[in-house]
Amino acid sequence: MQLSDPHIREDSDCAEGYNLISVLNLDEAEVERQLNICNACRYCEGFCAVFPAMTQRLEFKKADIHYLANLCHNCGACLHACQYAAPHEFAVNVPQAMAKVRLDTYTEYAWPARFGALYKHNGLTLALASAAGLALFLVLTLLARGTLFPGPLAGDFYAIFPHNTLALMFGGVFGFAVLALLIGVTRFWRRISPAETQAIVSGAAVAEASGAVLKLKYLDGGHGLGCNNASDRFTLWRRRFHHLTFYGFMLCFAATSVATLYHYLLGLEAPYPVLSLPVMLGIVGGIGLFIGPVGLLVLNYRRDPAHGDAAQRPMDRGFIFLLLLISLTGLALLAWRDTGAMALLLAIHLGVVMAFFLTMPYSKFAHGFFRSAALLKYSIEKRQPNDLKLGSD
Repeated sequence: MQLSDPHIREDSDCAEGYNLISVLNLDEAEVERQLNICNACRYCEGFCAVFPAMTQRLEFKKADIHYLANLCHNCGACLHACQYAAPHEFAVNVPQAMAKVRLDTYTEYAWPARFGALYKHNGLTLALASAAGLALFLVLTLLARGTLFPGPLAGDFYAIFPHNTLALMFGGVFGFAVLALLIGVTRFWRRISPAETQAIVSGAAVAEASGAVLKLKYLDGGHGLGCNNASDRFTLWRRRFHHLTFYGFMLCFAATSVATLYHYLLGLEAPYPVLSLPVMLGIVGGIGLFIGPVGLLVLNYRRDPAHGDAAQRPMDRGFIFLLLLISLTGLALLAWRDTGAMALLLAIHLGVVMAFFLTMPYSKFAHGFFRSAALLKYSIEKRQPNDLKLGSD
């Protein structure tokens, strides 16, 4: 079927047994335009996973555009190598065009669907206001109970907030956040991957995709020298700060998980000594979660507006600031847990953590899930016969 509008595609969905008409929005249409130029040029074919995946297609439908946009790591290498970048009349800027579509994918596949709009409003002001509001609520609660300054409690947090109360409150919010993210990325995966692709996930493909995620492979610019940030100079600092942030967060999560096992399986209740495994994991993770976000913030404020979508900077900064506040308040709580200020510091830290959990499904945190799914599709696809595709949906 030939359609008159070049931005409307007829796509078949075999799993559901009916045809869908996919209408490209302006951001997606711009990516399609630029990819058609890139597919004719192919100078950047060895830079990252985007370009080999692109060359396997003769045309780009909505699902292909969503897939390639999330495969892009916004390193900027292709922009500075491109002979068709501005001031050329073609004005090709793949990282910027891809960044705009990534936000569209987070919004489109969000669960619940009506919450998708939150991605476009989850900025620095909302992040800080949420953290301040929740922290203030907890502080006022302790003040009303007369336990804001109870005196030294030897680091016993549960003397301030009972364990079961914290577990129920934070467990519920965290569970919803993870559920919302998993449903969103599952919707994305089903859209970008035909049924036959979903059925051939191999251990080798999973291992390769996992390695790319854990090593942040495609933040090296395709040549090992790193990304472009403020200029055409390469730098590995964006990759390093991402590593510190990611692994710092994971170590803090591990600290909480180990403490939970101590409590429920071994019957060992907090507070734990400084040299215990949960506390040491928290200290190392907190330090990484401090250095990483500070570095990412500096790079974000210095980043060339041509690298990515400047309209998303508030969302990026809100997410980074919350991570930074989690580490700062957590380390402060650990340092002064044996003093009379412990209850106040605990309320502030819990308020920041709660704000992070509440905004997590609709913040920049989602990019890790969507990008991991795109990398898995790429690892599967590259192992299949290299037949040129007319696009998939």
